[in-house]
Amino acid sequence: MVRTLLVGAFCLAASGFASVPTPAFPGAEGFGALATGGRGGVEFHVTNLADSGAGSFRDAVSEPHRTVVFDVSGVIRLKSDVSLSGDLSVLGETAPGEGVTLYGGGVSLTGKSNVILRFLRMREGIAGGRGRKSLSLNASSNVIIDHCSIEWGRWDDFGATVGSHDITLQYCLVAEGIHPQSFGALIDSVERVTLSHNLWMNNESRNPKAKGTIQFVNNVIYNWAITGLCGGHSEADHVLEVIGNYFIKGPSSNNRFAGQFLATDHVYQSGNYVDLDVDGRLDGRLVVPTDFHQPDESGYTFPTFVAKPTLRPSVPVSLEPAEQAFARVLAEAGCSAHRDAVDRRLISEAASLGQKGRTIPHTDPRGEALAGGLGSAAP
Repeated sequence: MVRTLLVGAFCLAASGFASVPTPAFPGAEGFGALATGGRGGVEFHVTNLADSGAGSFRDAVSEPHRTVVFDVSGVIRLKSDVSLSGDLSVLGETAPGEGVTLYGGGVSLTGKSNVILRFLRMREGIAGGRGRKSLSLNASSNVIIDHCSIEWGRWDDFGATVGSHDITLQYCLVAEGIHPQSFGALIDSVERVTLSHNLWMNNESRNPKAKGTIQFVNNVIYNWAITGLCGGHSEADHVLEVIGNYFIKGPSSNNRFAGQFLATDHVYQSGNYVDLDVDGRLDGRLVVPTDFHQPDESGYTFPTFVAKPTLRPSVPVSLEPAEQAFARVLAEAGCSAHRDAVDRRLISEAASLGQKGRTIPHTDPRGEALAGGLGSAAP
C-alpha cells in the first residue's frame, strides 16, 4: 500500500538565525547523520514475506522517495541479492513481533545516496554469493545504518568501499562472518565514516579493516581469531581515530586485538581498554601505543600516532567511557527492539567476557548452521 507522506522536516531560517540541520532521526550521529532518506516521499507497506512481487521487500525498495514500513514479521528468504534505491528509509522497527530477517542473499547500496536503514537483520548465509557481503556499500554516500544485525557474510559481513563517503554505522551487531574468509568489515577507500557503538564479534579478522578517514568510537570487539582492529597497511595515507573502545578476548582469540598497521596509518587513540584474561570479568587495562604492533607481525610496523583528533562531523558522536560503552552496546546493539534467538545467543556470548563464543571454521560446509541457524526459522 502506498500513500503520500504529509509530514516532512524542514529547516527554516528566520532573520538573524542560521538554519539548524535536522538529523535523520533522534539519536542519529556521525558523518551520515544528516541523511533524509525517503522523507517527504510516499510510505510503502511490506505486506508479505515473498522474495518478490507486489507488497514484497524487493518491491518496496525498488523505487526512490519511499519510507518503507512493515505489516509483517519473519524471515524473507532472498533468492538473489537485492539492490536498494536511493532517497530511501527502511524502518524495520515498524514490524510486529521479532521483526524482519533478510536471509539467503546480500543487500546492496552500490552507487546510491541518502539512505536510512534501521532495525533490520541482514544475513547473507552460505547460499549467498562467494566473495559477497551481507550489506555492501560501494560509491555510496549520505547513509546511516542504525540498530541492524549484519551477519553471516560470505567474505565480509559489511563493506563500505571505493568512493563511499559520509557514512554512519551505529549500534549494529556485526558478527559471525562465514567462509571463505569469516571477516567482519572492509572499510576501504572511503571518506568521513563513523563507526560508533557497534558490537563486532566472532569474526576472524577485520573488525574492521580501516582504510580511509574513519572514526571508530565506543565499539566493543569480542572474540576475534587472527586480528581484532586492522589498519589499512597500504601505500596510501589513512586517518583513524580510535576512541573509547573495549577489546575483549574470547575462546577463539589470540592477543592481537589491534594490528596490521603501517606508518601510512595516522592514528589517534585515547581511552581504549583491552581485557585479555578470559576470566568472565570486565577488568581490562588501558591500551597503550605499543599495543598496535606485535613482534610476530611480519611485514607490518607501528602506525604514525597523532596528538589530537581532527574529524568533525556536523552531528558529533556522544562519547562515553569504554566501560559504559560496553554496557550500552550489549543492551542496544543489533536489531534490539525485539532480538531473535541468534542475536540473543550472540549477546549472551559477549556477556560471558571470554567464556563463550567461537568463529566459524572454514572447513565445515554447513557455515552458519554451526552458528545456531535461524532458530525456529531454520532452513
